[in-house]
Amino acid sequence: MTNFRYLTAGESHGKCLTAIIEGIPSGFEINPDFINNELKRRQGGYGRGGRMKIESDTVEITSGIRFGKTLGSPITLVIQNKDFENWEKIMSVNPKDITDEKSFTTYRPGHADYAGSIKYDQKDLRNILERSSARKTAIEVAVGAVAKQILQEFDIKGHSKIIRIGNGRTEEEFKEEIDNAKEAGDTVGGKFEVIYENLPVGLGSFVHWDRMIDGKIAQAVMSIPAVKTVSIGNHHAYKIHGSEFHDEMFLKDGKIHRNTNNAGGIEGGMTNGENIVVTGVMKPIPTLRKPLRTVDAKTMTETEAHFERSDTCAVEACAVVAEARIACVLLDEFLNKYGGDNLKEIKSRF
Repeated sequence: MTNFRYLTAGESHGKCLTAIIEGIPSGFEINPDFINNELKRRQGGYGRGGRMKIESDTVEITSGIRFGKTLGSPITLVIQNKDFENWEKIMSVNPKDITDEKSFTTYRPGHADYAGSIKYDQKDLRNILERSSARKTAIEVAVGAVAKQILQEFDIKGHSKIIRIGNGRTEEEFKEEIDNAKEAGDTVGGKFEVIYENLPVGLGSFVHWDRMIDGKIAQAVMSIPAVKTVSIGNHHAYKIHGSEFHDEMFLKDGKIHRNTNNAGGIEGGMTNGENIVVTGVMKPIPTLRKPLRTVDAKTMTETEAHFERSDTCAVEACAVVAEARIACVLLDEFLNKYGGDNLKEIKSRF
């Protein structure tokens, strides 16, 4: 059963990014300013590139909300791409506007170009780049911001932090790693952590593999562009004995209490009441000013990879996207357990 779901559409340099959200009950307050602040967080962070100077993302809500509250009908979100004015003919839907401007045929290692061009039989790799671009995560953050506001009604809140940038472990070292990579025409990745607090016990299920909440969270984070590793809880479990790893249970004022949270808030595919702790590793962005060697799909000769505007590091932005993706998973599971058609009904069940 799925209570909450959404679809997104839009290309990196297209007219806009759009999302339709289904399954939001009525009566919840949704503040566009909160959504816009989340979008601003996604655009921030040391090491971002030129696109962030062009775009200043703001959301337009075109359906599903009246006078600040959800109606129970589908919600539509739209983010305009300001750079579209420079790409209007290049990204036109009209066949009369066909042009080779901004087309390219040189595969970029680390991107979707090679596999995507074969899968969808595309000769112009622009047709792969536009939707595979991480630009689409902007609208996902907007959707996640809606989910966050609903979860906050039940005091469920999330945040993230950066653990590593390259070999750096502190903010000063983070900046040094990014500066060095930028100077070398290179990029750098890192590790981030997302934590959600005050979750009820029993979101998810052990009865089927595809209902286990840790699996859903892992898929949500793993499918963010450039994420290569996802773990939940203590990711050093492989070198810890069971007697040390598993979170013992005690009674405190008549309630279950744990001194550790190595499980990261999930046991047997279900939330156990402790904080959910998710760690993700983002690879270095594969678009480099100092281009990698590759092959030209048209001439089948070796050459240098196509370069498009790029960040040096976007780990902070990736963490914000992960927060949003996880919020969507948590809301879906929350509504599966406590769902109703309106806020009052859900609160009574909760």
